[in-house]
Amino acid sequence: MKSSVALIGFMGVGKTVVGQILGAKLGKILVELDALIEKMAGKSIPEIFRHDGEIAFRELEIEAVKQVAGKRDVVIACGGGVVLNRINIDRLRQEAMIVLLTASPSVIMKRTTQDREGRPVLWGTKSLSDIQAILKFRKPYYERAADIKVNTSKLEPEAVAEQIIARLKEYEGINKQKCNKGKG
Repeated sequence: MKSSVALIGFMGVGKTVVGQILGAKLGKILVELDALIEKMAGKSIPEIFRHDGEIAFRELEIEAVKQVAGKRDVVIACGGGVVLNRINIDRLRQEAMIVLLTASPSVIMKRTTQDREGRPVLWGTKSLSDIQAILKFRKPYYERAADIKVNTSKLEPEAVAEQIIARLKEYEGINKQKCNKGKG
């Protein structure tokens, strides 16, 4: 049985805040991939994008996922683009249930407006339609990776964490039933 949870989704859906709450409720350590990448690079993510480019950032992201993917009993808050490299998802799936957090484009816009400078993918975005275009491109990647999906648009982080816990228990129950059927 998988002992970790990986939170994926676009920026502004609540991965870090929900990850903190989820980790506390489940007795698991939170690992923030972006913080790990910054530590590995010795600079902030905006600096990596500015000085080294997105490709260099994605290579660091692959290495960070490789470091944390096999860990047990952790909640991993992934960056919004982690799904763009299939190897990341394959590695995360080894030990983690993958939970996709979503939110409407307008909620994402509202949640990320204060921190545009710290979010390189949003540097060129000027409108809601820019965010919608990025979401449309990434949606199949997110959908393909997810074991569980939770829309955070109208929920407080605590409620999102509770919903994830309930869905994990439900998912675990389904898997136990499948295993028991094979034994009879």
